Amino acid sequence: MARIRDVVQTALTTGYLTTEAENQLRKLLTVRYDLEDFNAFMVLQEAAMTGKVIQESRQQCSIT
Repeated sequence: MARIRDVVQTALTTGYLTTEAENQLRKLLTVRYDLEDFNAFMVLQEAAMTGKVIQESRQQCSIT
């Protein structure tokens, strides 16, 4: 199973968070994770809020 930090790294590298990756993060956040994963998730949150990472799910909402 992937780690939170792996999913985050992909999103940060591509600048895009797919709905599949969002769903994967939701699942990963329901099980025990370490501080490094938590910190990576916080970095992703900030990147999404500042527009450095675009969320596919937000694009779909703005279309409809």
